[in-house]
Amino acid sequence: MKIVIPGGTGQVGTFLKRALSAAGHDVVVLTRRPARQGEVHWDGATPGPWAQEIDGSDVVVNLAGRSVSCRYTPANLRDMMDSRVDSARVVGEAIAKAARPPRVWLQMSTATIYAHRFDAPNDEATGVIGGAEPGTPGYWAYSVDIAKAWEREQETAGTPATRKVALRAAMVMSPDRGGVFDVLLRMARLGLGGPVAGGAQYVSWIHDRDFVRAVEFLVARDDITGPVNIAAPTPLPQRAFMRALRTAWGMPVGLPATRWMAEAGAFVLRSDTELLLKSRRVVPGRLLEAGFAFDHPGWPEAADDLVRRVRGRDLR
Repeated sequence: MKIVIPGGTGQVGTFLKRALSAAGHDVVVLTRRPARQGEVHWDGATPGPWAQEIDGSDVVVNLAGRSVSCRYTPANLRDMMDSRVDSARVVGEAIAKAARPPRVWLQMSTATIYAHRFDAPNDEATGVIGGAEPGTPGYWAYSVDIAKAWEREQETAGTPATRKVALRAAMVMSPDRGGVFDVLLRMARLGLGGPVAGGAQYVSWIHDRDFVRAVEFLVARDDITGPVNIAAPTPLPQRAFMRALRTAWGMPVGLPATRWMAEAGAFVLRSDTELLLKSRRVVPGRLLEAGFAFDHPGWPEAADDLVRRVRGRDLR
């Protein structure tokens, strides 16, 4: 198959392209700064010659959007919104104009769309969409607004010949440098991977190889449309999540951090505490109902595998 990945030079796009290319597919990445074979220029907002890659392709997996690993300033939040909505809009326009449109469009979304909660897991059918939770920072609601606008742009696109799936992805854990697992493992190795603000908030996650397999599964299943949670079936509290990661690395110590310490650390790292403090208790209801079997359903085993690959620099 020919698979086009707009925004495919980030962490997720890098390992997705690697896996799909290894499986024999023709993979084209749309990027603002093409530097390798198979990369084509686009600006993520306006039509251009890049649309020729979508016309006649089999699958589009749109991953484009500004990284969330930044300070959530008003300007950065606006960039997050614009980069996601604009890219989804222009991809939809390219598909709508294609003489031979792709049969499926997988659009990246986020598990952040669900409410900050501890009482029950969020699946696609009964999950609570966030934005109105009491006692949370106001800008957390804007993150939910971004997710809703992102999905709405795909949903309203006039692409009747193309099946559409929104990937409500949890944090994707990969041994590649620069990703979220790299950051969390560095904290654990330094003895800083203890509970943050008590550690009761849930962490939803997915192993990189299960992410790839879920994409392949959704491409093959012509009966699945709309939002799909891309998350392992076992979210767990942050304190247990980091304990398992420390165990996998062999680090017995994990210093706890208060909320203000987390704020200070996030400021130094030019990141934001929403990534640490929001309770994302998300489960893959639709994937499980459709018969998808996770190779890495539990975090302790997944952490062991990822640590082994980091130590052996096995990125396959």
